[in-house]
Amino acid sequence: MKLTILGCYSATPRTLGNTTSQVLEINNNMFLIDCGEGTQVQLRRHKVKFNRIKHIFISHLHGDHFYGLVGLISTFRLLTREADLHVYGPKGIKEIITLQLKLADSWTDYNLYFHELSSKASELIYEDDTVEVHTIPLTHRVYTNGYLFKEKEGERSLNIDAAKAANINVAYYRKLKQGFDVENEDGVVIDNTKVTFPANAPKSYAFCSDTVYKPSIVPIIKDVDVLYHESTFLEAHAHLAPKTKHSTAKEAAQIAKQANAKTLVLGHYSSRYPDLELFRAEAKDVFENVELAEDGKTFDFS
Repeated sequence: MKLTILGCYSATPRTLGNTTSQVLEINNNMFLIDCGEGTQVQLRRHKVKFNRIKHIFISHLHGDHFYGLVGLISTFRLLTREADLHVYGPKGIKEIITLQLKLADSWTDYNLYFHELSSKASELIYEDDTVEVHTIPLTHRVYTNGYLFKEKEGERSLNIDAAKAANINVAYYRKLKQGFDVENEDGVVIDNTKVTFPANAPKSYAFCSDTVYKPSIVPIIKDVDVLYHESTFLEAHAHLAPKTKHSTAKEAAQIAKQANAKTLVLGHYSSRYPDLELFRAEAKDVFENVELAEDGKTFDFS
């Protein structure tokens, strides 16, 4: 599981800082999460292949999280994209994007599917053979979701030497990897765990931006491997968090601790702060394993 931060600042783009967007690579899927201004430039800068992006997840309809979307969709058209593109986001996103495409007479030549969200409860919105994606209902100034990406449990690894010693026909090796017990050449049922190794533990990633401090999301993200949580403010400006429906670094750490997350990644910083290490310091008072999102930074959680 690999996470690339394309942008991690709040409100407006800066000379050296972009608004929210990131790429998650998980089980051969490449998901784009949020799409602030400049996202496609960042994708090029970090050599992300456009044609691998088939699913885009938008948290909410504030500009710093989706103003780059119509430009990216249009660029896909100019690059003669053929693959389908699926966009998940709040109700209204289809109207906004299709109106822009209509007035610019720039309809896509590829299939563009919108999956509009309106539920205030967590729901499964995407699933394939290897990954599930669930919404994380957040509380912000407009309807907002985070997203929980979960690997499914993979196949077991075959212990070739043990399988041969157990006199198992090679025709049953596939079933062994799928977790089944099988009969050997002598008609004896062989316990799967005796001739295979466990699959790698499935990974999970939770994206939570923007939101007030919301402990009710903890059951949804319980035991998550990596939690990205917005941390717009430091404690000196904690009084602004409830007014703007944002969180502090310390509140993000409290959510990580309650959820028993393995790693917390902070982001969505207000540009009023000159030193990002201040965010880490305040969060570490509550939760030990804290990372800082930075534009262009890649985390490998394999």
